Amino acid sequence: MDALQRAAGIRLMGFDIDGVLTDGRLYFGPEGDHMKAFFSRDGLGLKFLAKSGVTLAIITGRDSPIVTRRAANLGIEIVMQGVGDKRAAMTSLLARENLTFEQCGYMGDDVVDLPLLRACGFSATVPDGHDLVRQHADYIAAAPAGGGAVREVCELILRAQGSWVRIMAPYLD
Repeated sequence: MDALQRAAGIRLMGFDIDGVLTDGRLYFGPEGDHMKAFFSRDGLGLKFLAKSGVTLAIITGRDSPIVTRRAANLGIEIVMQGVGDKRAAMTSLLARENLTFEQCGYMGDDVVDLPLLRACGFSATVPDGHDLVRQHADYIAAAPAGGGAVREVCELILRAQGSWVRIMAPYLD
């Protein structure tokens, strides 16, 4: 089964933060504060995907108020931070949402994401994702992490589910 066929059945899509929604760099200031840079077009892609009816989730190993703020800005209500076992976190989430692993997808970039990526019905990564992740992902974005990879995956899902034309219609009228 190819990536488009796998993406067609996705009802919930999860995303890692560092190395997926950001370029993976961590910026720390002298007071211990940190910053992350997000790409606005990735955010719009997430909004389009949510508008199509796909539930969005953030599942990340780090815990950051910046992630909470960005998720709120995008209307993402499911935010799981400080997660050590991402597959177990998704298992709980799927039970709560009454979904199966075949109905969910995840986009990650490093080996800690592999157990979840391998369990999902659809998996995606970024071009500079760890070699093992790229070997097991259904789709490898051409655009870079923190620079369009998430948007690319969102649009792939929208096209696979036949929602692209409907979501784009207001901008083309």
